[in-house]
Amino acid sequence: MMHRILQQVLAVGLLVATAACADEDSVKKAFQAKFPKAVVDTVTLLPELGLYEIVLPRGDEPIIIYTDEKFSYMLQGSLVETKSMTDLTERKRARLTAIDFSSLPLDQAIKKVKGKGTRKVAVFSDPDCPYCKRVEHEFEKLDDVTIYIMLYPIEELHPKAPARARSIWCAPDRVKAWDDYMLRGTAPAAAGTCDNPVDAVVAFGKSKGITGTPTLVFEDGSRMPGALNSAQIEAQFANAAKK
Repeated sequence: MMHRILQQVLAVGLLVATAACADEDSVKKAFQAKFPKAVVDTVTLLPELGLYEIVLPRGDEPIIIYTDEKFSYMLQGSLVETKSMTDLTERKRARLTAIDFSSLPLDQAIKKVKGKGTRKVAVFSDPDCPYCKRVEHEFEKLDDVTIYIMLYPIEELHPKAPARARSIWCAPDRVKAWDDYMLRGTAPAAAGTCDNPVDAVVAFGKSKGITGTPTLVFEDGSRMPGALNSAQIEAQFANAAKK
């Protein structure tokens, strides 16, 4: 008797799961019929809300859309849980864009230690990006941090940046060459013809959907694009420590 009941429970569970998948498939088909050029990453039922979440990949800022089961309406914006005032959309986006810190090619980075260097952050940075220079000035206000500088020139925006990045890497003192250029505007003098990881770092960054600089990656995997100020960086360190 118990065996038969268990079989029935499992069968019902399988039917519910199959129905959910069928609904997710139908929502995806309806969306793609309306937007045939769009690339859909995932469609997920949010049963507690009665909504479907559609994720469209877009580098470090995936688009998240909510819709009903008939695709009669759709909403693009922040979904907030009012009890805790948690931005569920931003939390999902953070999970989607997270990068495992241990997967970063840190041996191909310029390592800069301030104080004890207990806290760690990596930054994908273009030497000719003005916002990257701004965040370097903010880093100067921090203590007890190890900064891994991933040379990430975006040639389409700054044609001279790849050569500049290689010249900085080939300098006798990479940290000094980086600081001289980013903080003081003194161009590196090295030829830039030594073995260097610039192309490999760019390839890695592109594989992770990094489309702009600066992009910071913290030890908890959180990815933060843009020129954060020192207070924002400290807040992110605090958030990472809580996890």
